[in-house]
Amino acid sequence: MNKNEKTSFLKGKGAAVAVVICFIAVIAGVGSYTFSNYQDKMNQQLAEAQEETEQTEENSQATTTDDIMLPETESNTSDTEEEGTAPESTEETELEGTEQAETTGDTTGVWFDESSILEWPASGATIIGYSMDQTVYFSTLEQYKYNPAMIIGGQVGEEIGASAPGIVTNIEQTAQTGTTVTLDMGNGYTAVYGQLKEVPLQIGDYVGTGELVGYMSEPTKYYSVEGANLYFEILKDGEPVNPLDFMEG
Repeated sequence: MNKNEKTSFLKGKGAAVAVVICFIAVIAGVGSYTFSNYQDKMNQQLAEAQEETEQTEENSQATTTDDIMLPETESNTSDTEEEGTAPESTEETELEGTEQAETTGDTTGVWFDESSILEWPASGATIIGYSMDQTVYFSTLEQYKYNPAMIIGGQVGEEIGASAPGIVTNIEQTAQTGTTVTLDMGNGYTAVYGQLKEVPLQIGDYVGTGELVGYMSEPTKYYSVEGANLYFEILKDGEPVNPLDFMEG
């Protein structure tokens, strides 16, 4: 190999080496840039993950605090205690009402049974008799009906006396029988006196046999044809029975 060829070979080899070095430098630069970007992304992702973790912890702490709500819980407890007191007051009121009802309905001083006798309560005769087995004719109504009571004639303003002793349990005004008084005679027996006025009694009063229950009133529109009368009904445990079964003669 002559000198010129040797020089040319060396130059070519040097150029190749230079190219290789440049290639390596480029690769190193690209790798360094890629690694730098990768590291930046990793750092960013770590920062975001840490931020999300901190945010989650803050939210968890905030939720726990809201769930406790101590002042509201104390207020609710107070309300519950106050509400718990109210039923006791209501129960006391109901007990007082029961005691009053028991006092009002005390029938220890009266007694009536199948052998007891009823006195005739009005001056007149029977206009419409008791009839629960078959219907009877009501002139004013112009129809046949069952009759759970005796309709006894009389004079407006006459005194109506109790047929047997009893305790006044009810005084009411109805369309059919006007002013009506109910006496508890004891042992499940009750007497009802209707078509009255000027009743001098109050609930809880004791009325002896023959004592004034009220005065016969003008008839209601249900008995205008029949005229002035006393509506007289006897019940046993709430069911009507025939008053005549307890009257002599």
